[in-house]
Formats: sequence, C-alpha cells, structure tokens
Amino acid sequence: MAFFTGALIVRSFRELTFRGSQEIANLALWAVPPRPPVDAVQDRTHLPDPSQVVARLKGTEYADQTVRLAEEVLAHRVPLLDRVIETGDAIDWRRDYTCGRSSPLRYFKLVPYLDIAQVGDHKWIWELNRHQHLVLLAQAYCITKREQFSAEVFSQLESWISANPFMRGINWASALEVAFRALSWIWIDHLLGARMDPLLYRRFLATLTRHGAYLEANLSIYFAPNTHLLGEALALYAIGLFYPSLPQAGRWRRRGSDLMNAQLDVQVREDGSHFEQSSYYHLYALDMGLFFYVLAGRPEHLRPKLERMAEYLDALAGPARTLPFLGDDDGGRLFHPYGRRDTFARANLALCGVLFDRPEWITCTADLPEIAGWWLGTACLDLRKPVSKPRASRLFPQAGIASMESGDRHVLVDAGAFGAVGAGHSHSDTLSLVASEEQEEILVDAGTFTYVGDPDWRNWFRSSAAHNTLSVDGFDQADPAHAFRWLNPPEVNIRNWTSSPERDYLDATCSYRGFTHRRRVLFRKPDLVFVLDHIEGPAGEHRVEVFWHPGGRLTRLGPSCFQIGSRARLHLASPQGEIEFGENSGYGWRSRVFGEKQPAPYLCWRSRQSLPLTTAAVLDFSGRADSFTLASICSEFEAS
Repeated sequence: MAFFTGALIVRSFRELTFRGSQEIANLALWAVPPRPPVDAVQDRTHLPDPSQVVARLKGTEYADQTVRLAEEVLAHRVPLLDRVIETGDAIDWRRDYTCGRSSPLRYFKLVPYLDIAQVGDHKWIWELNRHQHLVLLAQAYCITKREQFSAEVFSQLESWISANPFMRGINWASALEVAFRALSWIWIDHLLGARMDPLLYRRFLATLTRHGAYLEANLSIYFAPNTHLLGEALALYAIGLFYPSLPQAGRWRRRGSDLMNAQLDVQVREDGSHFEQSSYYHLYALDMGLFFYVLAGRPEHLRPKLERMAEYLDALAGPARTLPFLGDDDGGRLFHPYGRRDTFARANLALCGVLFDRPEWITCTADLPEIAGWWLGTACLDLRKPVSKPRASRLFPQAGIASMESGDRHVLVDAGAFGAVGAGHSHSDTLSLVASEEQEEILVDAGTFTYVGDPDWRNWFRSSAAHNTLSVDGFDQADPAHAFRWLNPPEVNIRNWTSSPERDYLDATCSYRGFTHRRRVLFRKPDLVFVLDHIEGPAGEHRVEVFWHPGGRLTRLGPSCFQIGSRARLHLASPQGEIEFGENSGYGWRSRVFGEKQPAPYLCWRSRQSLPLTTAAVLDFSGRADSFTLASICSEFEAS
C-alpha cells in the first residue's frame, strides 16, 4: 500500500510539473508566436502526385460524388456528420450553427468549451473547423480544374486566419482539433499550394507553423492519452516531415514519431483491438496508425500490429462490411468523412489489403479511390477483381469480442470489460450482441447521439437499456460520473469459447452491484442462435429487464415470437413476465450518426421476482415456424 501511495504521489508530481511547463510554454508562445523562414515550402515528395491520381479517377463514381459534394460546399452548404450546415456568405468560425450560438474570442484556456449554454455544442464547431471540407474542394479542383473550387479554398483560409488569432477562441481549445486542421492544411498545400498567392502562402505557412508549436506545447500526455494523443503526435510528425526547413522540424518529427510508436504499443492490445473498447475509435486509431506508417516509409516493426488491427476491424465489419457502433462513435474520420458511417471500414480495409498484401480485405475495387488512391498512388487503383477467402469465427480475448460467422450471417457478442482511461468511450453493453444477415441488420446497437448536448440522452444511449443485454433494478453495469467517465466498472470473465464449422459457443459473466449475469451464446450453424441468461444476486425481489433492439421492422407473430425485418425471428422463452414492444416509447431510439436520433422498434421482457433467475431467447435466421421452450433451449446447451 505504501508503494502504491508513493507511486500516486510521484505520478501526481510529474503530472503537475508537466502541466505547469505546458502553461509556461503556452504563455511564451502567446507572447512571441513563432514565424517560419520566408522561403519555407512544402516537400511534396511524401505523397503521390495528385495529377496522376485524378487522371485515373476521372469519370468514376467516386470522382463524380466528390464534385457533387464540393458544389454544395461552394454554396456554403457544408456536409457535417448527417446534416448540411448553411453558413451564409460570411462564415462565423466560432458558431454552433445547429443552435445559433457563437463563442467569445478569448485566450483558449479561458474558453468553457464543454458549457453548451455559453458556447453551443463544441462538436459542431470543431467539425467545421477541421477544414476537411476544404480538402474536398481542393480534390474537386484537381479533378475539374474549375477555378471556383480553388478560389473558395483560398477565401476560406484567409477568413479563418483573420478570425482565429493564435491561441484565442474555441478553435484553439483542443489539441486534437488543431491536429485535424493541420493535417487538412497539409493536404490543401499538397493539392493546391503551388497555386496559392505568395502573400497568402506566407500567412498560411506562418499559421501552420503555429499549429505545430501549439501541438508540441499541448500534447495530451495526461489529459487524453488515447486517440487524442495519437492524432496530435501524427500531426506533429507530419508538419516536421513536410516542412523540413522549419527550425523545429527535426524535433517535431522525432517527438511525433516517438509518441506514435509508444502510444500504438500502449493503446493497441495483443489481439489487435484498441483499448477504448469502441469500434469507431478503433477505426480512428487504425487510420492514424496507417497514415503514420505510410509517411514513415512503412517501418517493418509496425506492420504486425497494424495488420492485427485490420484483422480485428475485418471481424467487426463481418461479411456485410458494415461497422456496428459498439461503444461511442463521434461521426468523424481522419480522411474523407463523407457517406454512411457504418461503411467507413470498407475503404480502410481496402487500404490495408493493398499495404499488407491481403486481397481478401478488398471487397470491391470501388473502395480503393477514397483513401488508398490519395495515400498510395495509382498503382493500387490498377488492382483487378478482389479475391475472396473463406471466413471463420474468432474470439478476440483482450477485447472480449466473439465474432461468430456462417456464410452471410454474422453475430458479434461483446464479452469485454469497460475500456481504459476512465472508460470514457465505453457503453454499459457487456454481454450484448448484434447480428446481421447479408446487408440486413437484425439486432443493432442503439448508437451514441450526443456527448455534451443533453446529459439525459447521453446517459440513455450508453445505458444497458440501449443495448441487447439485461438490467437489474434499472441499474447500469457501472456508474456514469460525467459524459466521459464511468465509476465502479463491472468484473467480466470469459469462462469458455469454442468454435467449429458446426457451432460456436461463448460463456461469459458480468458482475456488478452484487449481481452476476451469466450469458451463454450458442450459434448452431447455419441459422440458430441460442441465448441463455442466468442472474444471481442478493435476496429479495428484483426487477429484471432483457432488452432487444431490432434493426428492421418488428412484427408480433405470437405471444413470444417476433419477426425482425424480412424473415429473421426472435423467440423469447422465459419464466412468467410481461413483454413490452413498440417504437419511440422510452426504449425505442436509434442514432445512426452522431447528432441525430430516430424512433426505432424495441422489445423488452420484464419480470419482478427473486433470484436466481434464468431466461432465454432464440434468434432464428431461417424464418421457420419452429417453437422453443426454456427447457428445450437449456437442453441445447447441455448437449454442447
């Protein structure tokens, strides 16, 4: 105990010292902002020649879509997440256009960016200020050579630089957002820098240099040592790499590289999963790792780790190549944040297929232009018909994710603990499952919807009730402390996992507040998924609720049998209780993208009785009119 206490004191002293040095560095930068050499220019040899890339992309659906989106941006209708933000002629860069509130221009440490009453929802402000829409305009110029696109990029850059003085305002309040914007500016320079007016280019480069100095002084070593720190390290490395004539370039390259390597070791577990226990943030981390890998010349020591990350993403996406949103998703993306969020994994897996010679990950050659074409060049666009290989079920033990597959049927079971760093992006979803068949969603995760916009909705979307698991006495599996922290996380244990061509079996427990929920899932291939729940806990009566969230239309076929979508059926086989089902009635909500929610069907079996208690369900992909009892389901597990 004395050693532990001493370690905490040492860590606190180190953290205080580090934060103190950050504040001193910030004040010094504010007093004397850095200036680049007059003759500094970007070294454009680190990315493919865009003229060659666009020559191959012209006439493709991807190119046409890029130009269509750029036309919207040209009219100041900017696609952000699942909305189109109309800014009017003059863009207010510190305005949350969703609520009409602008934030003050003051020293960045004094901006209350989490206070929605004062500044609006910072998420919407920061998404606009990542300037990924300007990269889109630059790409559209390269494709069409239309001067309106490049002129709009230059006009918005002038506007932003004038409206956002160094280290003042909400757009300097997050190091990660500074990093995203810096990466966008690097792409803008790569695509359009040679056409920029010399006076604007000097202002542009001076401001980008200040982005680098800010990042070096404000790395999230203690504040958010997760994807925040990965993104910041990546941007710091990239600025040092692309602008070698800057006085700080060598130091920024070394610092960024050292952090990327160290943090990928810390944040990526042995099974390839990211330690925040979120499928969407895993995608973020993989994106950042891959871009660093490309820029750094594909260092051999990183390949096994990144390949394992891609294998995990491949299992999450399944045969349908759609990403289930386990844990938080914030709707953003490192590169090209446009289109359906649940399909983002396709372009990333296609890129990994090229980088790691895994052609089975390239589902369709149309997935290659979005990222791989711009990052790797035209050679990857010459790939022919993708190669398909047999897929298999697999357990990722550190993540606690079991991927069960049979043909086009896919079941993911989350038997993992809450994530690291206060579990800020975890949900109360342990022992939940999601399922799909071909492109049809059968059982889904409700999503995220908001971070700070509404505390009640934040807590509901990350609650047990929003997932295909159970709740006892209305409790979640941990205590939400604030928007990005859980206290008293559960103890989770995987008791058994077996897999064969005929069946997959997972047995796991989740213990919290004196209760233990044991869930066993048996996938009898190809079409029956048996779920057996057993709950133990303190004496007395307890309210037990088991939740199911269908991905499609829910139709009642009998007292305890429901059809989901076109033909899948869910059979409930439980002791006496009530079944509540419907849409938009407390539990019937879904968020497909951050910031949006829609009514959705739901199903809840509820009972108040003494523990222990056993309940069961069967997901039948076949659509047959079979019937199941609790005894018959239990016998399936006994036989296995």
